[in-house]
Amino acid sequence: MASPEYRPYHPTSKPSKPFSLTSSSTWKIKPNNVYTLPLILFLCIFSYFFGLWQHGSTAPAALKQQLPCNTPDTTLTKNPQQTLDFNTHHNPNFNINSSKANTPKIYPPCDAKYSEYTPCEDAKRSLKFERDRLIYRERHCPAHDELLKCRIPAPHGYRNTFTWPKSRDLAWYANVPHKELTVEKAVQNWIIYQGDRFKFPGGGTMFPNGAGAYIDDIGELINLKDGSIRTAIDTGCGVASWGAYLLSRDILPMSFAPRDTHEAQVQFALERGVPALIGVIASKRLPYPSRAFDMAHCSRCLIPWGQYDGVYLTEVDRVLRPGGYWILSGPPIRWKKYWKGWERTKEDLNDEQTGIEDVATSLCWKKLVEKDDIAIWQKPTNHLNCKVNRKLAKNRNFCPAQDPDQAWYTKLETCLTPLPDVSSDDEVAGGNLAKWPERLNTIPPRISRGTVKGVTAEGFQQDSELWQKRVTYYKAVNNQLGQPGRYRNLLDMNAYLGGFAAALVDLPVWVMNMVPVDVKVNTLGVIYERGLIGSYQNWCEAMSTYPRTYDLIHADTVFSIFKDRCEIEDILLEMDRILRPEGSVIIRDDVDLLVKIKNTIDNMDWDSQIVDHEDGPHEREKLLFAVKKYWTAPAAKEDEQQGSHS
Repeated sequence: MASPEYRPYHPTSKPSKPFSLTSSSTWKIKPNNVYTLPLILFLCIFSYFFGLWQHGSTAPAALKQQLPCNTPDTTLTKNPQQTLDFNTHHNPNFNINSSKANTPKIYPPCDAKYSEYTPCEDAKRSLKFERDRLIYRERHCPAHDELLKCRIPAPHGYRNTFTWPKSRDLAWYANVPHKELTVEKAVQNWIIYQGDRFKFPGGGTMFPNGAGAYIDDIGELINLKDGSIRTAIDTGCGVASWGAYLLSRDILPMSFAPRDTHEAQVQFALERGVPALIGVIASKRLPYPSRAFDMAHCSRCLIPWGQYDGVYLTEVDRVLRPGGYWILSGPPIRWKKYWKGWERTKEDLNDEQTGIEDVATSLCWKKLVEKDDIAIWQKPTNHLNCKVNRKLAKNRNFCPAQDPDQAWYTKLETCLTPLPDVSSDDEVAGGNLAKWPERLNTIPPRISRGTVKGVTAEGFQQDSELWQKRVTYYKAVNNQLGQPGRYRNLLDMNAYLGGFAAALVDLPVWVMNMVPVDVKVNTLGVIYERGLIGSYQNWCEAMSTYPRTYDLIHADTVFSIFKDRCEIEDILLEMDRILRPEGSVIIRDDVDLLVKIKNTIDNMDWDSQIVDHEDGPHEREKLLFAVKKYWTAPAAKEDEQQGSHS
């Protein structure tokens, strides 16, 4: 364990400064001045009695309530479980209007029509942008004066989600009240509506026998069992059944799909407890670093891979690790058998497949196999031969010097992202990755090779030990954190090296590790090399996800990073939007910021409490634990009328 005195390098942290009368930043009492101490004592006593005279007999209690939060005997509780309840025990019939009805609310509930509001993927705003290449479905966030200052309601009748792994197959209808997919995909076994719930049989357009059987077919073509494949990206994921069934094989998926006419695809995925984001390959890079995923997948995802000079497949190449696999099923694969059912001509389908093959060749990929409905290509382990044979083989040009990990509103390019240099043909560019689960705690190649500024192998190990200690403390404060079933979807808003997620790896949870775009050192590549997943994010903007995505949100010094860039209340309202009713929050930050945060969330219907740092009460950094209360939108008038007649 790291000692309490150890302070590991962190690009955003500030050194803790215990408050002391002998510290260099405070007054020092000079012993050679015999009048100084009596004078100070006299002034303190005079001020105290003057305060009593002003406020009367109630002054001590009032003063006690106003003492700063870093006074451990008054505002910090040694046993927080006594006053902060992390259990779920809501009443689905509870109406927010019946609670604190006479208390003015600074952040009132939004109208029920906003229950599925995704600010940066708003359907009305998107219509202002180009439809070419689906640009209108990219992130387009509201201006500052358009931000909602209200709290997004859950639908009436919202219930706690099923616990994992039951949630993989079931979701409450009231939580995602959309039946469109049950009609549109009725014959494809995606989703079935039964009474008060949805069932997910695991089917898909290209896997009628279920996602499990489909993954078994892939497993006969490449090795999914030896731990060499850990991270996977699913483009155009539907309801993410492929990702859902990969999880049981210790493969961690990142699924994404645009918010489109197939309503609530990503929302269903998250409701099932499967990692997912709203996203589309259009004109900007995917928000992931280079060399992130061991496997990429498209099952009839309708992305025109061969068009626009192969720009979309070139982006897949950027995010694939050396030696990674790209899997394609559906049109145009096996078109000679299916072309009539696909209602397309032979010539059209042949041209599409030829275009895909040509782009893959220009990327120096090798086609491993095409069997039945599945085709698999493999990215080279390095670019040595690709560079030597570039002109002869008509390979595409390499991109000029750039940051291959830059991916926040970064324009797509058709040039090939070069892999790190190697000295021999059998060397893996960027370094070999250990197999899972050893990969989690092995020194990541980006660190061992010194490409992450300021982070050493020793620092990585110390950071891992530090987060083991911190998570142990979290579990002591919130005893629900260590109990399987209470939480499933977790968000770390400032993940650094992924230590928080790594410390929870033995629990049935997954963590979306976000790296703020404003931190000095980009560490998201390290997180992926550990076998974890995440994305980039600017927390002055909304996240590309639906309301009620996460069961627990962790925010380490997030407010210190963004305090001068946007309003604290806007970050908190975004956290409230993406947090499920009765979800939990852990915020670490400077005590002064935490006091401001607590004052805000006290008006957001959260229960909260500031507690001491794990190293004791003398640390300026404190922790705020909070629970979002259960409340929903009121029942629609037609529902109330039906209830009165029943």
